[in-house]
Amino acid sequence: MAATNHERVGKAMELLREGLAPFVHREITAKVKAGAVRMESIRRFAEDPQLAGKPIVEWDVAALLKLMWDTWNDVFREPLGFTERSLVSELRDWRNKWAHQERFVSDDADRALDSAERLLTSTSAPQADEVARIKRELRRLVFDEQVRGERRRTAGVLVETAGAGSVKPWREIATPHADVASGRYQQAEFAADLWQVHVGEGVDEYKDPQEFFRRTFLTESLKELLGVAIRRLAGQGGDPVVGLRTTFGGGKTHSMLALYHLFSGAPPQELAGVEEVLVKAGADAVGTPKRVVLVGTKISPGNPARKPDGAKVCTLWGELAWQLGGAEALERVRLDDERATSPGDALHALLSEYGPCLILIDEWVAYARQLPDEGDLPGGSFETQFTFAQTLTEAVDASRNSFLVVSLPASDKGDERSEGDDVEVGGLRGRAALQRLDNVLNRNALNWKPASAEEGFEIVRRRLFEPLGGADAYKQRDVTARAFAELYRAERQEFPAACREADYERRIRAAFPIHPEIFERLYSDWSALAKFQRTRGVLRLMAAVIHSLWESGDRNPLILPSTLPIDDPRVQNELTRYLADNWTPVIETDVDGANSLPLRIDADNPGLGKQSATRRVARTVYLGSAPTTAAAHRGLDDARVKLGCVAPGESPSIFATPCGAWRRRPPTSTRMARGFGTTPSPPSPNWPKTAPRNSCATPTRRPWNSSGG
Repeated sequence: MAATNHERVGKAMELLREGLAPFVHREITAKVKAGAVRMESIRRFAEDPQLAGKPIVEWDVAALLKLMWDTWNDVFREPLGFTERSLVSELRDWRNKWAHQERFVSDDADRALDSAERLLTSTSAPQADEVARIKRELRRLVFDEQVRGERRRTAGVLVETAGAGSVKPWREIATPHADVASGRYQQAEFAADLWQVHVGEGVDEYKDPQEFFRRTFLTESLKELLGVAIRRLAGQGGDPVVGLRTTFGGGKTHSMLALYHLFSGAPPQELAGVEEVLVKAGADAVGTPKRVVLVGTKISPGNPARKPDGAKVCTLWGELAWQLGGAEALERVRLDDERATSPGDALHALLSEYGPCLILIDEWVAYARQLPDEGDLPGGSFETQFTFAQTLTEAVDASRNSFLVVSLPASDKGDERSEGDDVEVGGLRGRAALQRLDNVLNRNALNWKPASAEEGFEIVRRRLFEPLGGADAYKQRDVTARAFAELYRAERQEFPAACREADYERRIRAAFPIHPEIFERLYSDWSALAKFQRTRGVLRLMAAVIHSLWESGDRNPLILPSTLPIDDPRVQNELTRYLADNWTPVIETDVDGANSLPLRIDADNPGLGKQSATRRVARTVYLGSAPTTAAAHRGLDDARVKLGCVAPGESPSIFATPCGAWRRRPPTSTRMARGFGTTPSPPSPNWPKTAPRNSCATPTRRPWNSSGG
């Protein structure tokens, strides 16, 4: 019998209780022992007198969440951050709605499951995996229902540029991967998980070495990293330690997966791009070193792990030893593992005996921030963790053929704290852990640089599209790029200055079939939002866009900001998941949808409606301004709006009327999105008729946006 959304949320609450109880218990116990709080005071937070008499590990999920909220400043603000505090508050609401038998639509259930998974992941609770499985199953059912449903209503009429007939459509030149074109992909497929691959799970895109390299674009920095690893593990010198420091979603885990698969034993000639790396590294082959994977969100410092051979592992160094040589290697550090003390020179002996070895440590900050000041947990104390970090880097440095790679969030500058940092770093203890690990790695670690913006184009293109098929496809791509470049040079006063340069034509070729302006807005604006991971967020959105356009028969020469099918539920979900809830009605009313104002305006004005001008402007404005409503200088100027709309064969002047009128009198619900409060009735559908035809090309270039600015 199929589960209901209410049952799914109920199961998530059960798993949330199982995962949070040990974490809450040990954090409370540590504070009680330190004298920071009193257990008698803690028990008063339990509303049920019978519950107050039970151990905290037996409390129900409502009591645990309430306790976390009420004691946050005294107990939980150190291991967790502002993001987790928001999750606690939100999950209390979801739990209350579930307890009162309220109805859960799929969006609500998805939000509740996602929040539960995030909170469990932040505490390294293994129950996070089961909640993630339930969430993925729900999303699959929702997407399947959307596919079976009504294809597209009036708002779904395909938006085509006048350039659709002057150059070849992108769909006849580039072909999406089968899973993207058919919509069979799952959003989780864009979430690289090193631990999941290590235990033999996950999708082939990440699990299978050949498929991974086939879809992975090897950037210059990644090639350098692979080359350093090849030389080091072959005993030919090179940097022993590498620190991967990037912002949230900057490609740290993906780079570690490349290393993991490079040394998997797969023949190099079967791994796309690896032979070039070998030549540059001056090597004939790739060895098969021992591979050690430590992921901080998958290893609990409070719960010792039982291995298949019966071994008991308590600490990170115990896990490292067991992965190197099983129970025999673990015996070398058994006492230090049981007592949670740093193993000292035993690490160097292990690396020498079991080398060559590749050690990959991901999410170390997430693990370290859970450790108490005193060594009351099996995983050890906060201080001991960094003694181990220093010992490990020194042991790797002293060995001849060991290679250590550690991922760390990019360090904050000054006293400012961003929401993106908070997602990865956590609370005060997380920030302290990041600083301590930074200090250790700065002693002898090579700093790795993430992909450049130009390389980002190819990363996304390779993950979503098949390679271009033959010389004719490359020729047609170049014809399209030249047509757009000539348009920008011919109408040089209408577009941003950068578009007139010859280099912009090269950028169009590199990003084909996606217009570079989409990448510019996503990487420059959307990536500044908390939880929008640079690579993964772009992949999720563009996979939904490409599936929708491919399925609907889009015949435009490029995928432009103005042709993004924002009215498609999948695309809309990706464009609102990082924004406040009040953006969904903004899209439906003022951007795109069956009853949206731009659609009515185009219907009432044949001159605009012939090219869906108002609707295309609204889409472009939304993409360029929705994520920047809190910025000091938000919005797009007229030239950039036209860049997102105009295709070869079209006149930029057709878009002057809707953008000039929108700037002069923004639609009502977008004012609500800015928090203007109560607003008058919506403007008349005829309001753009009186706008001056040259209002988009005024010398002042006033910025304007989808938030009424």
